[in-house]
Amino acid sequence: MQNNRKVGEAHETLAVLELEKMGYKILQKNFRCRIGEIDIIARHKGYLVFVEVKYRKNTKTGYAAEAVTWKKQQIISRVADYYIRTHCSQIPSCRFDVAALDGEYLTVYE
Repeated sequence: MQNNRKVGEAHETLAVLELEKMGYKILQKNFRCRIGEIDIIARHKGYLVFVEVKYRKNTKTGYAAEAVTWKKQQIISRVADYYIRTHCSQIPSCRFDVAALDGEYLTVYE
């Protein structure tokens, strides 16, 4: 039996390495507060970027990016708002990205 948290961590690490190659400056991984969690917080092209990492072993149950539901988007938005209020001196330009891993193929949706 595989440990889902360890699988998730491994794919988040892979996403971080690829994002860094793309010019993202990683500020924090797995930011948690009482509202929820954001997988990666980074700077890229002048934006503060909140990245959700999703992994699917295969596409039998759909693509990884499809798992970022409206409900999940609402949670990410609220956590991002909390992060900005507690970590930023002024409101930055923000972006929400998805790093979708289907098998070992990574697609980043800005």
